[in-house]
Amino acid sequence: MKDKHKSSRRDFLKIAAMSSAAIGLGSIGNLFANQTDNSIGNQSLQTGIINDKKPGKSVMGLSCEPIETVRIAIIGIGMRGIEAVHRYTQIEGASIRVICDVRAQLLKEANSYLRKAGLPEAAEYSGDDDWMKVCQRDDIDLIYNCTPWNLHTPIAVYAMKHGKHVALEVPAAVTIDECWQLVNTAEETRRHCMMLENCCYDFFELATLNMARQGLFGEILYAEGAYIHDLRALKFLDEAEGGYYNHWRLEFSKKHNGNLYPTHGLGPIAQIMGINRGDRFDYLTSMSTKQTGLSLFAGEKYGQDSPEARETYLLGDMNTTLIQTVKGRNLLIQHDTTSPRPYSRLHLISGTKGLARKYPQQAIALEPNAHKFLQSNELDTLLSEYEHPLARQIGEKARQVGGHGGMDFIMDYRLIYCLRNGLPLDQDVYDAATWSSIVQLSEMSVNNRSQLIEVPDFTKGAWEKATPWPIVSIG
Repeated sequence: MKDKHKSSRRDFLKIAAMSSAAIGLGSIGNLFANQTDNSIGNQSLQTGIINDKKPGKSVMGLSCEPIETVRIAIIGIGMRGIEAVHRYTQIEGASIRVICDVRAQLLKEANSYLRKAGLPEAAEYSGDDDWMKVCQRDDIDLIYNCTPWNLHTPIAVYAMKHGKHVALEVPAAVTIDECWQLVNTAEETRRHCMMLENCCYDFFELATLNMARQGLFGEILYAEGAYIHDLRALKFLDEAEGGYYNHWRLEFSKKHNGNLYPTHGLGPIAQIMGINRGDRFDYLTSMSTKQTGLSLFAGEKYGQDSPEARETYLLGDMNTTLIQTVKGRNLLIQHDTTSPRPYSRLHLISGTKGLARKYPQQAIALEPNAHKFLQSNELDTLLSEYEHPLARQIGEKARQVGGHGGMDFIMDYRLIYCLRNGLPLDQDVYDAATWSSIVQLSEMSVNNRSQLIEVPDFTKGAWEKATPWPIVSIG
């Protein structure tokens, strides 16, 4: 079992490195072929993969040389990549030098954005292995990786080894092995590796972070986060109609069962609770409901005898994962992309002095009257009082530029600000690895009757002396 798993991992990385897959790097099916065995959870319990750390100098609080103009290469000009091109035309000190995707028509569209903004066109790369050529260029500071999940880590590792800072879409990794690759490579190369967890920059999340840092909720003992988003239609939609490239997200639903997309709900509450900075995840347990939603949807859309309806989908409709921290606090994380229900990330924070929640509507309850939520006018006053400096400074422009209501713009603006000023990034490689590790760890637990699974300490002990991320600004 151990040798088989290691062999499949080598095959995957070889395929990725030779670029026969992903976001226009050939057939995504080839990449999935080596990571789709749903017994991976059983295998991983028997291997040393959980503690595959290497000696290295910590990059906690890493500061690098300031970059006056951050030269950017965006790899993957799909749903998220083309939006990033638009946002970066609005950010001072950022220059898009390269765009890369095997779908050449998307590169033309991206360059049209640059022309309309009065900016120079970016160099276009559309060959199967061109992402490696992009990483090898000596006129790039930041690789902005918007490819499908399987290529997040291979491109990030390759880029860091070629001296580039990396910002990569969520999740940063899909296996524990990949999480360690990111950590070990960042420590070896002393390069930034930030996962683009945009939900940490949404306005309510920023406000509750500010409240928590100022002690409004007391000691926070429990939090909830989720990604509840009905994606049934989008998963089956062809790319030409606006769907995912080669249905890559549907492929994951066929072959994995757990929390495949934990970080939107997890990231903000992990930051609020000081995870990796004064506390860390200790262990988790996870369980999924049976799979029903995708099969029902496929039957109704394509017919009961269609290949889509007869396909086997492993992903349970709802996954619930409970995480215990070393200091005795709990987090509940849910994932559901196949049920007919309103969008929600939960975002519930419970402390010794009060509670805040975002969904289904924003609400806060505080001592001494915590048995009921604040009235709307009281809530508005409180949110105004605790508005985060980032929201106050660039919130209006963020809403104008857009990107999930503005949070994407705040994230990108702050990223460039930090790189230009030689500051530590708001999210580091340890956050990327820890939050992303839930993907495989939850699957391991689900595949083993919800067995308790240890969460690796990706900080290698640095969490004990680190302090929670402060309230930051842009000047």
